[in-house]
Order: sequence, then structure tokens, then C-alpha cells
Amino acid sequence: MKIEFAPLFVPLQRRLQTASVVQWVFSFLGLAQCCTAAFIALFFTRFWLVSALYAAWWFIDREKPSKGGRRIHAIRNSVVWRYMRDYFPITLVKTAELDPRQNYLVGFHPHGILAAGAFLNFCTEASGFSTLFPGITPHLMMLSLWFRVPFLRDCLMSAGLVSSDKESASYVLQKPEGGNMLAIVVGGAQEALDARPGSCTLLLKNRKGFVRLAIEHGTPLVPIFSFGENDLFDQVRNPKGSWLRQLQHRLQQIMGISLPIFYARGIFQYSFGLVPYRRPICTVVGKPIPVQRKHRPSEEEVDQVHQKYLNELCKLFEEHKAKYNIPEDRHLEFI
Repeated sequence: MKIEFAPLFVPLQRRLQTASVVQWVFSFLGLAQCCTAAFIALFFTRFWLVSALYAAWWFIDREKPSKGGRRIHAIRNSVVWRYMRDYFPITLVKTAELDPRQNYLVGFHPHGILAAGAFLNFCTEASGFSTLFPGITPHLMMLSLWFRVPFLRDCLMSAGLVSSDKESASYVLQKPEGGNMLAIVVGGAQEALDARPGSCTLLLKNRKGFVRLAIEHGTPLVPIFSFGENDLFDQVRNPKGSWLRQLQHRLQQIMGISLPIFYARGIFQYSFGLVPYRRPICTVVGKPIPVQRKHRPSEEEVDQVHQKYLNELCKLFEEHKAKYNIPEDRHLEFI
């Protein structure tokens, strides 16, 4: 295999961009294990008191991920995220105004491999979220599993992440004065198994829990499509019915997370590695869909709102796909 090396003297800015992305990728892959290992290891050193005190704090603070989290603006505004934004680059596009007197439930599509667009746009200020949507506070849902990891849970909450359970969602959407946005990557971990360049397949056909949640709270739904999200990594072929796909589904059922086998470029060469490709991501925020509040909606009512959401998402995709080099004959596929 021919290895293509990057130029030796790369401008400092590009090196910092690459470094920021490498840090982000490997934080997803190994930070949980490192934090857990450090927490346990400290108990067997003279610094055991650090872990003991943290364990006490962890117990006292255990409900915080379900109570809106604890964001730290200095973390969200870090220069690291701006370098990461410029690496791809990532842009956030507004198509309609959001009233800060209302709460919103947004569906983010597609998941991609690591949901880079969702993280950078809603967990940092690198793409100028607060400037585009003044008075709106974004919260991104993440698997509750990650909030059980010592130290990591605090890092996640500092960026605005909250746990993905109904109690957490209700807390965010019940803010009486409005101004909260709850972002859900609807396809979740399972959709990541279909993430590959050019894919327009969304795991959404039977995912209606977020719609029911919006109806119960009378919260407008906002569709979001992130063009380029699936183009950051290649993935080993895993067609439905294959032994690999069956194994991935089995592991997902056991651990709660999917394990796509992905690859892209390296740090010092462009042929193979775990660093994502430099391909643009454009996250387009659609217009709000009004939702009538009802405490216990029927299946028919949920289906009606769900179909309306699918229609608006398709419309958003069709209206913007030409700008982002999506072929005219390519359309969204719901599974």
C-alpha cells in the first residue's frame, strides 16, 4: 500500500487544528478508561484521599446530570474548539428564528460515527450558537452510561451534556420562562453502524419517543440535518445479516453503545488512521414545528406529529442538498 505523507513543514495553525481533533477523537475512545483507572489507582497511593473525597462528592452530586447539568462557560469557549471547527470546517446555519420565551426539542440527524457536528455546535461556542440564537441555552443528550465514569462526568456536564433519560429531558423542557433547547441525536448508537460517506439512511421510521415527549410538554420540534456528518470516516462493510453486524448488535444490547469499525487518515500520513478526514460539515437548523400539548397522547396523535416531522426533515434536506454537493437523485431513506 502506498503511503502518502503530509508535508513536513505544515503551518502552525493547521497543526493545532489537527491536534485538537486528535485530542477529541481519542478522548471519546480512551478517556473513560483512563478516568476510571486513575480513580481506582489513587486509592492505592498516598493520594487516596483525592478519590475518597471525590467519591463523596460523586454521591452527593449523583442527580446533577438529570437536572440540567453544570455548564462552565470557560470550557465551552475554549480556543481548542475553534481549532477543531476550522479543521473540518464546521458551520451552523439558521433558517428560522427561535423565540427565547419557548423551550424547544430538536432532532439531530445523522449520528455519524462520533456526532462531531452535534458536539461542536451545541456543546461549544465555536460555531457561534449564542450569537445565532440569542437567549437559547442548548443541552445535548448523551447515554447515561458515560455519567457514571468518575471525573469524565464533570467534563461532560461542563460542556452542556445531560443524561439521556426521560427525567433529564423533562427537567430541561419544563423551564417555565423558556429559553432551553434539548438536542437529541435520534438515530443514536445504532445509526452509527450505517454511517459511511454518501449515506443518507436515517434510523427514524419507528423512533417516536422524542415526538411523544414533545407532545407531553407542548414543545415545538425542530429538525436539524448535518450535511457531511457521515463523510468523516470510512467503515468496514457490515451489511445487515452479516456476522459482523450481528456481533455489533449483540454488543450494543449488552453494553448500550455500538462499536463501528471505522478508519480515516493518520496524523502524519493521509492513507490510514483514526483521525477524521478534513471534510466540511454544515449543520442546518430547520424551522420549528408547533406541537399541541396533551398529557397522554394516543398512538394516532403521535404518528401524525411524527409524520409531519419526517416531512419537514425531508423538505429541509431537499432544499439545501444542492448547496452541499448532494446528487439530485439522492434522497433521505428512513429505516
